[in-house]
This record gives sequence, structure tokens and C-alpha cells, in this order.
Amino acid sequence: MGINQRLYMIMQTPFLVSRSNISLDPIAGLLKRCLKFKALRGGRQVHAWLVTRGTDSRILSLNSKLVGMYASCGDLKSATLVFKRIRNPNVFALNWMVLASAFEGYYKEAIWFFCSMKDSVFIYNKYTFSVVLKAFVGLLDLNKGKEVHCMVKQLGFESDVCVANALVDMYSKCGCIGYARRVFDRMVKRDIVSWTSMISGYCNVKKIEEALVLFERMRLEGLEPNDFTWNVLISGYARRGDSDGAFSLLSKMTREGLVPDLVTWNAMIAGFVQGERAGDAFKLFQDMLVLGVKPNLVTVAGLLPACGMISSIQRGRAIHGLVYRLEFDISNAFIASALIDMYSECGSFKEARTVFEKIHNKNVASWNAMIGCYGKHGMVNTSIQLFERMHGEGIHANEVTLLCVLSACSHSGYVEKGLEIFWSMKERYMVDRKKEHYGCVVDMLSRSGRLVDAYELLKEMPIEVTKSIAGAFFNGCMIHGRRYLAEKIIDDVTRGDLKKPGSFAMLSAFYGTIGEGKEVRYNMKKIVEERKAQKEPAFSQVEEKDELVGVEIEKENNEVGLKADSFQSSIQLCKARISEVRAAEEADEQVLRIGVGIFTGIDF
Repeated sequence: MGINQRLYMIMQTPFLVSRSNISLDPIAGLLKRCLKFKALRGGRQVHAWLVTRGTDSRILSLNSKLVGMYASCGDLKSATLVFKRIRNPNVFALNWMVLASAFEGYYKEAIWFFCSMKDSVFIYNKYTFSVVLKAFVGLLDLNKGKEVHCMVKQLGFESDVCVANALVDMYSKCGCIGYARRVFDRMVKRDIVSWTSMISGYCNVKKIEEALVLFERMRLEGLEPNDFTWNVLISGYARRGDSDGAFSLLSKMTREGLVPDLVTWNAMIAGFVQGERAGDAFKLFQDMLVLGVKPNLVTVAGLLPACGMISSIQRGRAIHGLVYRLEFDISNAFIASALIDMYSECGSFKEARTVFEKIHNKNVASWNAMIGCYGKHGMVNTSIQLFERMHGEGIHANEVTLLCVLSACSHSGYVEKGLEIFWSMKERYMVDRKKEHYGCVVDMLSRSGRLVDAYELLKEMPIEVTKSIAGAFFNGCMIHGRRYLAEKIIDDVTRGDLKKPGSFAMLSAFYGTIGEGKEVRYNMKKIVEERKAQKEPAFSQVEEKDELVGVEIEKENNEVGLKADSFQSSIQLCKARISEVRAAEEADEQVLRIGVGIFTGIDF
């Protein structure tokens, strides 16, 4: 008998259906049970009974448990409605709202709930920090994560294993492996999660040797790895494309008495796919089936991108058929989004739309997948219509949604529509503009020849200018014969009128775009080295053949740089050389992107 049936029987007992006053303890117990077993139907029955009984909705303990029940069952909308009725929410309710929002991909909302706790009368607990750090991982917002780290230190929670593990995980997944290691080394007590998070961080940036050393050190300290630790290391070898190393670890794991389970197979398949080893992934999948291991939704979702890599719609359809044969729920947003992405990569947007329409409860990821599919294939009107439909159905767009729409507008020349969406991001969609959104708009304006507008946006945007953003603008200047605008913004940088992080990236992109010789590149490098350009500590995730590789950018540097006059003179030398080369530039120009990026980090 399932949990919902048991709850239904309990709800029929006389002491609950009677009109006499009763203790609320049985109700609280029912809600706890619903939370534990994720019994949404039963929880709604309890909630409905409370409403029909006229139970005081201001009872904090019951409302908090209702929030927790709905949040644990993934019904964020109902959890939010109940939460808003609580006059002074407690830490239990707030923690659940942060966790549920982050789990559903609404990282901004998760952080909003966290920030709202600052004005509350209660104090954060260790679970609060553990949960909110996951939201910063989702946003890849390292600077905000560091702010929370400061709060953790001030409140004395850094010594807590749970919080320290969350910090290690946050820094590792943000690609800042050095900071993660510092937190790890300062931990007085480490558990299996601590070691596994650190090993996973090294694997994510392909530092397999360091991960292996840590793996052996963990065993020397008397802590045996569990299945998940083995899976992380095996997956790391697979992502690096080292199939021999992955299979060797798999054999070693078996010899030590640990039987590879479905999670192990899934980790290896996902690793090969991320390492663009589609052939190895399919072979491993076949071996898994031969051994009688039944795949699950994670297996299918991990294998589908391999079909897109080799544009094999036949394999994709075969896996789609397997979903039906295994009686998986095709309306599940998780698997449906993976199918949409696969059909999109294979060029079959009609089949992608068929899958999309069969999803009963579409989440933001499934909408993003379909909107991106149409944008990728140049069907901008359909992409925008779907975007408006999403908004009309009450689904909140996120950063990825807006990026998909802006990218579609950029590549199809829908400038006015793109600008309308861009400028209404904050007011209408409650989404902050990030450098990716600015980059799309600069590229869109530059492609369409509206270089003056692009120039003004480049000067005024409140974020770092990256080489890709500057490069898009300079390419537009070259293509449309508006080189003077490129020179103008470079003059702004030279005179110091434009001071913002990324100014050197603009210089670098400019000299690369005009295709100058080795002397200019040498002088450009000399300028940057002399200035030692100061920039916020940063991390990056580099897309390498469909794989996001975390790159640590940490340079211990306390020098401020040389004086401005030296910088100015070096700039003038470069500009003089450019003038000489320009005289000979009458033929078609070969666009080269030569960039020098110097980043400095601050130890904490």
C-alpha cells in the first residue's frame, strides 16, 4: 500500500473528521510523513482538510511544515503561496524555500529568500549556508559566493563539516580549485563528502593526477572511498578521454569487492560523452545491456548528447524507442529536455516539438531547450512566439531563456525585437543583464551596422568587457568601414576616460582584429605586463568541444604596475606602428583574434 493510500485511510479516522477540538500533533505528524516520502497527493489532502476545518492559517509550525512538504515534493508554486501567508517565517521554512528554488533552477529566487533572512529576528543556521551556496554554484557567481564565505567565517560556521563541504563544492564547481583546496586543507575534520568533493573538483578541471594522489591519501588516513568516490574518479578519466584508465579503475574497484552499479555505468557513459568520445559511450552502453544492467532515465539523458555529437538521428530515435520500451515517463521534463536537445542537434525540430508538447509539467529547462532549438535553426518568429507563450503561462524566464532569444534575434537580424527584449529584461522578466546578454546585443548591433549604438552600449554597460564582446564590435567596425569608432574607443581607454575591468581585453581584441604583425603583439604584451592590470579574482569555464572545463585563474601578485606615462608611451608606439601598416591595407583583411588576458587574484 502506497503512502497516499495510507494517508487517506488515516484521514478517515473519526477523531480527524469530527468537529471537536483536537490536538494538531497528528496533523504535524502526517505532514512530516508526507515530506519524508514526498507524498504530494497526501500532503494536499492534509492541507485541504486544514482549510475545510478552518484551522488558523497563522499557526507557524503547521505552515512551516506545509512549506517543507510542498518544497520537498517539487511543488514550488504551492510552497511559495503558503510561505507568503506566513507573517514571520522561521528558519525551517526559509531553508526549504532556498533549497527548493535552487533545485528547480530558480537561483535568483533562492538568493532572494536567503537575503530576506537578514531582516528576520532569527539567526542563520549551518543548513542555511549549505543550501544557499548551491544556488551560487548554479549561477556560477564566485564573488557572491565569497561574500557568503565571509559571513560563514564571521559567524563561526567554517569549522562545521557540512558548511565547509558546501564551500569546497562551491569553489570546485566554479572552477576555482585553488580556493577549494585552501578550505579543504583548513578543515580540522573531514568526512567522505569532503574528500569526494575535492577529488571531483580536480577531475572537473582534468587534474586527474592530483585527484588520484588525494584518493590514495584519503585511504592512507583510514577512510575508504565509497561507490560515489570511485564513480567520480572513473568519470574523470572518461572525461579526459582516457578509456584505458577508466576501465583500469573499474577493474580495480571490482577486485576490491565493490560491484559497479548503475551509477558507475552512468558516470562512465557521461564521462565519455563529455570527453566527446561518443563511440566509447555507445560501446559501454551496449556492454551494460549485455551484462543485464537495466538503464534508467539518467543513462538515457547522458547518452542522448552523443547522438547529437555525431548527428546520428537513427541512434537518437533508437534511444527514444528504448524510453517507450522501458516504460519511462516520456512526459518527464528531465528526459524530454534531453530528447529535445538531441533532435535539435540532429536538425529535426519537428520531432523536438512533438516531444515538447507531450510534457505535462513543462519546467524552464524544457522551454529553454525548445526556444533554443527554433533559434538555432533560424525560426526566430516561432522562437519568440514560444517565448511569449512561456511568459503567458506563468513560467518565469531565466538567464538562459533570455540568452536563447537574444541569440536568435542576433543571428537573424531582428534588431528592434532584440533590443525591446533586452531593455525589458529587468522590469518585465526580473532577470539581471549579464555579460552574455550584453555580448549578444553588441554582436547584434555590430552585425546590422549600427556601430554608433554598439559603441554607446560598450561604453555604458556596467560589466566587464570581454575579448569576445570587444571582438564582435571591432569586427563590425572593420566589415562596415567604421574603423574610426574602434579607434575612438581605444583612445578612450588610452586617455583613461574608460576605466573598467576588461579594458585590456578591448585593446587586445582591437590589435588582433586589425591583423597586425609580431611587433605589435610584442608591444601589446609589453603594455599589459607593465601595467599589471588589476581585475577581480576570477574563474572561467572554457567550452572545449562541447565540454565545460573549469580553468583556475589565480595569480599571486601584489604589484600595482608601472606609472601611467610609461603605459601611454607604449600605447603610442603601438599606434604609430599601426599607422604604418594601415597604409598597405587596401586588400581584404584577414581577421585575426590575438588576445592577451592578464588576470590577477587576491588571496583570502
